[in-house]
Amino acid sequence: MSNKTLTRMDLAEAVHAEVGLSRNDSANLVEAVLGHVSDALVKGETVKISSFGTFSVRDKAARVGRNPKTGEEVPISPRRVLTFRPSHLMRDRVAAGNKS
Repeated sequence: MSNKTLTRMDLAEAVHAEVGLSRNDSANLVEAVLGHVSDALVKGETVKISSFGTFSVRDKAARVGRNPKTGEEVPISPRRVLTFRPSHLMRDRVAAGNKS
């Protein structure tokens, strides 16, 4: 397993190589797509990308947590969290990659 991280620049370079847009246009396209996705999530909308997965925002209620070291109870405030659920195709593709 590699420790390489896919960056925005890597995505822009892939768009440049695959589609043939200029590097600047490719970077702008990647920024626009990521901007639309994040704006939708901020509004609380679900983002579904076919054959990839679904991003959604969940509201978590306030709860009482416990410090594992001391056992002291600590209140955890309510918050919104981002969740990702991969599609079956993505799940199968990742699993197949683990076998090689």
